[in-house]
Amino acid sequence: MPKVHFKSPLDDVTVDVAPHTTLLDAAEKAGAHVGHSCGGVCACSTCHIWIRKGMESLSEQRDDEADRLDMGFDVRPYSRLSCQTEVGAEDVQVEITEESITAYLDENPVLRRQLTSEGKWPLKK
Repeated sequence: MPKVHFKSPLDDVTVDVAPHTTLLDAAEKAGAHVGHSCGGVCACSTCHIWIRKGMESLSEQRDDEADRLDMGFDVRPYSRLSCQTEVGAEDVQVEITEESITAYLDENPVLRRQLTSEGKWPLKK
């Protein structure tokens, strides 16, 4: 089974997943802080992530994903929407964008207050 590693200022977790699992489902299984305001149906860009390793093993990007990514913040050539990207046979390394972390914390205000009180949010640049 391929491994997916999620990295951000809040996360450093790895999870084993079956091929064809979306990166969003992998993030939820791992407990990684990936936002998904639309519920993972390609209707927003809050699950925007950067692929740091394993891009060639992932599912092809469809037109609707590319169109939605155009709405994202700090989109790069290795950007994907985690709700639309399926894992292949190889390991993948994912960096969670600040856009996605912010969306996650918008969806989880109790955690946002906790991280703010601990000085872990907002992120220090």
